[in-house]
Amino acid sequence: MSLLNRSVLVDADHVRAVVPALAPGPDHDDAFAVRFAQHFPTLHRLFGELYGTRPDVLEALTAVVHLAADSWRERPADLRALDARREADPHFFLDAGMLGGVCYVDRYAGSLAGVRRQIPYFRELGLTYLHLMPLFASPEGNSDGGYAVSSYRDVNPALGSMAELAALARELREAGISLVVDFIFNHTSDEHVWATRAVAGEVVDGVDYSDFYLIYPDRTMPDAFERTTREIFPDDHPGSFVQLPDGRWIWATFYHFQWDLNYANPAVFRAMAGEMLFLANQGVELLRMDAVAFIWKRLGTTCESLPEAHLLLQAFNAVLRMAAPSLLFKSEAIVHPDEVVTYISEEECQISYNPLQMALTWEALATRDASLLNQALERRHGLPAGTAWVNYVRSHDDIGWTFADEDAAELGIDGYPHRRFLNDFYVDRVPGSFARGVPFQDNPRTGDCRIAGTTASLAGVEAGDRGGVDRVLLAHALALSTGGIPLLYLGDEVGQLNDYAYADREAEAGDSRWVNRPFRPEAAYDSRTDPSTTAGRLFAGLRRLIEVRKETPELGGGTLLPFHTPHRGVVAFQRPGWTDERPRVLVLANVGDEAVQVDAVTLSGFDALARDLVAARTMDLRDGVTLPPHGVVWLHATPR
Repeated sequence: MSLLNRSVLVDADHVRAVVPALAPGPDHDDAFAVRFAQHFPTLHRLFGELYGTRPDVLEALTAVVHLAADSWRERPADLRALDARREADPHFFLDAGMLGGVCYVDRYAGSLAGVRRQIPYFRELGLTYLHLMPLFASPEGNSDGGYAVSSYRDVNPALGSMAELAALARELREAGISLVVDFIFNHTSDEHVWATRAVAGEVVDGVDYSDFYLIYPDRTMPDAFERTTREIFPDDHPGSFVQLPDGRWIWATFYHFQWDLNYANPAVFRAMAGEMLFLANQGVELLRMDAVAFIWKRLGTTCESLPEAHLLLQAFNAVLRMAAPSLLFKSEAIVHPDEVVTYISEEECQISYNPLQMALTWEALATRDASLLNQALERRHGLPAGTAWVNYVRSHDDIGWTFADEDAAELGIDGYPHRRFLNDFYVDRVPGSFARGVPFQDNPRTGDCRIAGTTASLAGVEAGDRGGVDRVLLAHALALSTGGIPLLYLGDEVGQLNDYAYADREAEAGDSRWVNRPFRPEAAYDSRTDPSTTAGRLFAGLRRLIEVRKETPELGGGTLLPFHTPHRGVVAFQRPGWTDERPRVLVLANVGDEAVQVDAVTLSGFDALARDLVAARTMDLRDGVTLPPHGVVWLHATPR
């Protein structure tokens, strides 16, 4: 039975009595008190569900509110003003003008100072959201690309300082661009001070760090857990645990130097909430919540997507609504499509990567068949009100074929051999493949692997395939037209190719994903205004799509309406107007290598005249619409 059985009213009174911002007196803060009254009941309930069997639960809850109050008191005035704007317009990210960009600081710009110098270009491109890949202090050598964090309050000194990051956030905000950073909260590196204290069994300021991680004296508990957990990086270590030099075993889901935190300990929750609030006060507006599916462990389960993972996200949100209400969460959950959507709500992650659309865009280009993608757009695209997908063509990571086998089976597709075909196709093991991807975690025995590669290399540009540029534009046109926040991997807009030199760099050679994390392609950027170059064709095409999206309100939001054509190679859907009378945008995209004629009968539900938004021309739908190979049209059309 929960020990948190007193009324929320009594506990709120206790918290008010010991938190200066809430208690009557000179330190009382009206703004924080109002938000406390609004969000404390939620936090109280969640703490009861997560930690209610612990005798120290009220003490832990009070400490978290105290932390939030202190953070609010220290919050700069310009960020408090941002909070007010976001509270007045909480769904700003649904606007058709939203456009994201993502990059590694060192590879794209050298340093934070270099990123600052790129702000005029970001404005030229139309960015409103800039995601900087892991930039915190991490171990020398292999740090899983920075996803092994040694400090959340120190920037990697090779990139700059925390003061520079805060200044960059402010300058970006003044340019209309929100700063996004990765928040690796499932684990830390083995060099983090929490980790070194845990191994040493230290107690500091009353905090016992030995319970910050899951450490066991022998293999009894690790063996019990590993009966139901899966290996994530089998090339690095078997199972979910690694052995410490003293013989004990510690949980490490990913690489051996990334140790999972123990969120069953409320002190870990309080410590991580403090890191979030610190970053919020530096001007970070969105946190990419890394590996959200893994953050709670329970014996006898897979330790993935457990109910407590959702409760933790809701509790962190409740804390942030008190002290930094403009900060939002972006979910990173590369799991079954049914699980991905469970993390997306106004109370958990307000925005989320859309891995299914990304993977099925590449699936459609390989098969020249849009059936799986159309099915997913019709069936799995919808989200709760006030939330959004982040639609992307590729990321810093590998591509895994995350479609549901049961969805594929409805279309006569056997998931296992189909994934093997896609893996073979994208690493150029299929005759006639246009792709030049690289396998990641390749297992020749099982045929399992994931795919690494830049957009241009995967789409055929590297291979010199004549359809390569058009495939790149088609993939981005889908990301730009399906709503939410479209996200560009910076450099892809000028056709950057794979970086095979990663294999010559010691810290990267063992991880083929570095092939799709190239350094800024200076020559391509220099030629981006030259229409005779690949970079020029890509840049002009993408800039046009971005401009049209920004001018077309129907392309904001996230609602899709189905539209069916008799052509398996045509992706088709509608974006609704604000009223039934207002024109819709009909999106048609041909993933095939041959032209397709969508006939007048198929289009007969619309008035005869429609506007091709990208080409800026009027079309008579009674003549049908011809889609060239890899062609896309966005038609402003009025339903009859």
